[in-house]
Amino acid sequence: MSWKDTAEPVLVRMPAVRKPDRHIPFKRKLAWTAGVLLLYFFLTNVMLFGLDITRDQAVFGRFSSILASGQGSVLQLGIGPIVTASIVLQLLGGANLLGLDTQNDPRDQILYQGLQKLLVLVMICLTGLPMVFAGNFLPVDTQVAQSLGVGTAGVQWLIFAQMFVGGLLILFMDEVISKWGVGSGIGLFIVAGISQRLVGGLLTHPAIGGQQYGIILTWIRMATGAVSIGPVFSSEGLQALLFTQGHLLQLFTTLLIFAIVVYAESVRVEIPLSNARVKGARGRFPVKLIYASVLPMIFVRAIQANIQFLGRILRAQLDSMPSWLGVYANGRPVEGLFYYLAPIHSPRDWMWFLGGVTQPVWKVLLRMGIDLTFMIVGGAIFAIFWVETADMGPESTAQQIHSSGMQIPGFRQNVGVIEKVLERYIPQVTVLGGALVGLLAVLANMLGTIGGVGGTSLLLTVSITYKLYEEIAEEQLMEMHPMMRQLFG
Repeated sequence: MSWKDTAEPVLVRMPAVRKPDRHIPFKRKLAWTAGVLLLYFFLTNVMLFGLDITRDQAVFGRFSSILASGQGSVLQLGIGPIVTASIVLQLLGGANLLGLDTQNDPRDQILYQGLQKLLVLVMICLTGLPMVFAGNFLPVDTQVAQSLGVGTAGVQWLIFAQMFVGGLLILFMDEVISKWGVGSGIGLFIVAGISQRLVGGLLTHPAIGGQQYGIILTWIRMATGAVSIGPVFSSEGLQALLFTQGHLLQLFTTLLIFAIVVYAESVRVEIPLSNARVKGARGRFPVKLIYASVLPMIFVRAIQANIQFLGRILRAQLDSMPSWLGVYANGRPVEGLFYYLAPIHSPRDWMWFLGGVTQPVWKVLLRMGIDLTFMIVGGAIFAIFWVETADMGPESTAQQIHSSGMQIPGFRQNVGVIEKVLERYIPQVTVLGGALVGLLAVLANMLGTIGGVGGTSLLLTVSITYKLYEEIAEEQLMEMHPMMRQLFG
């Protein structure tokens, strides 16, 4: 008896959002999407009962925007458990250890979805329990413990229960948008959280880098003389204009990343297609430069976030952490292994003249080299995993093209022939695109971005928004021409 026969009674009974049994009008899809998005914003403002909100709850630190985490709220875990579960499934599926045919076997598709939900529940526990019970990351409000008469441990279990419910809610909210709305729930939650910080960075955001005013308000104060930066063409004036008060470098980096990602999305190799049965029916299959999208970057950053979270747990649990493992100051590693594995977050992490770097030059350069290597290699590897598990590889794509009745002009109408042609482009473009995205993410972090959202967050926002625009255009096209639904499936 295989593991599928043993686990099937449990996996097929995992709760799921019902699929629509007929076509959903575009306006109704937008309504479902907007409703879930409003619910997400509402839940990020519902604070955990029993939590001491006067103390810092930035458990994920700068990774919180990528994980769509509502710090100190019932959505404290964000999409972290979903992402981690997806990483585990991708690794198992990539190594062909699951033995599931998710492309052709409906039973295996149901088992895969059930297994994913089960893993998400496990990851909620594995992430939430240490967060509550280890290291005092989520401190208990002693007054609440005294008023309830259950002690600190009782309030901790209450906090974990709320986080567990929040993890379930964001799982099913994602499923509602995927089946009844437009786009992906995970993508929308990421864009929503990052957009908040971008707007805050432009207008006002006192929580980022000690900045009391956003870029626009700071410029107004500089123009009216309320803020003095000294002579503009002096070293002090240029430094204030570019890095500290004017934040011109952050603005330039943000606009540059927007332009590069939009341009990269339009760079593609188009493979001509024709229909053997319908004369004159032609088309093109685009292989984009960022073929695997930017979403695999979430997996790379999630691994880095979990590594740093592990370091904070060890520091809290060990009486004296070995210096080679990590030395912490103000909650951040400044020496040891966890320092070198920590990504570069801002110019202050490596620009000595800004006054934020105390380490020797070789240590900072080594940390930058490790971060670049981790992101570029990790981006390429997870891009390959993403393409294979999302049925975007040469074999799956060739089967889809053949099933639609299309063929490549000048070649025999055969799946194997189409696959060989696609193998000339898809694997190389996947690796190149994944490495490029990793490089852009690190460079954006090094130069800084508006609101301190981070390079990966900005890349995700631009890419997800671009794809959402394409999906909305496709939905509108199918709404105007119902016959197009068959073509798009």
